[in-house]
Amino acid sequence: MSRARATAIGFTAILMWALLALFTVGSAPVPPFQLNALCFALGGAMGLWWTARNGGLGQLARVPWTVYAFGTAGLFGYHALYFSALRLAPAAEAGLIAYLWPLLIVLFSGLLPGERLGAGHVLGAVLAFAGAALIVARGATGAADAAALQGYALALACALTWSGYSVLSRRLGAVPTASVTVFCLAAAALSVPAHIATETTAWPETALGWAAVAGLGLGPVGLAFYTWDVGVKRGDIQLLGTASYAAPLLSTLILVAAGAADPGLHLAVATVLITAGAVLAARAARRVRPG
Repeated sequence: MSRARATAIGFTAILMWALLALFTVGSAPVPPFQLNALCFALGGAMGLWWTARNGGLGQLARVPWTVYAFGTAGLFGYHALYFSALRLAPAAEAGLIAYLWPLLIVLFSGLLPGERLGAGHVLGAVLAFAGAALIVARGATGAADAAALQGYALALACALTWSGYSVLSRRLGAVPTASVTVFCLAAAALSVPAHIATETTAWPETALGWAAVAGLGLGPVGLAFYTWDVGVKRGDIQLLGTASYAAPLLSTLILVAAGAADPGLHLAVATVLITAGAVLAARAARRVRPG
């Protein structure tokens, strides 16, 4: 597979993740760990079918357990944090903070062999984090929004988790994408006892709610993992980081268009700052890339 094709495949994950916030809102009142279990079970089942048709299930036995532990922790941790963040805080604002991960991918990728960072990364980071700070500062000004600060903190943890997972995945380039199947199934299995221990079971109340859960499991919390794995391992990771900067903008526009978020001035400014900062960092990364 060519580098360009792998990058294009990775880009489809970004398009699917633009729907993550909307589907998460639509899946209410399903609690985070229960939602994790449902979505990852669908994603894992999809992976079993794909793996059986592409090399067979036997290839899964050749993957080291340490890789499975790493991948499971990344997927389980990120989505448990993300679903919790969007249950505690306004979806658009929490989603924007979670979408600091494209910027962090570019910053962290500078630590990889053969990559380096330039001054533009610092300015881009300042702009993007200013957008996140605007959201948090606004939440701290009102009693109603103050309760959402925990959600914003979880959203920031999401960004750190997924960016770290994506960059470290680059070091696992020899591991087949089929391994994502086990990541999903193991994440689903971990979510079940976590749900039983900490949550009250709640199911979607409408057909649209069930459709949102199915959409999550088949797209943003399913197929997207497989296409992203191909992209970050075989494609241009910094170009994918650049393309990922469209995700917060697309996600916010989709939420506003669906009536799930209010198009206020603070949201518009935060969106512009986070997206612009990420784009600036990406352009700097392209300029300083060696050779």
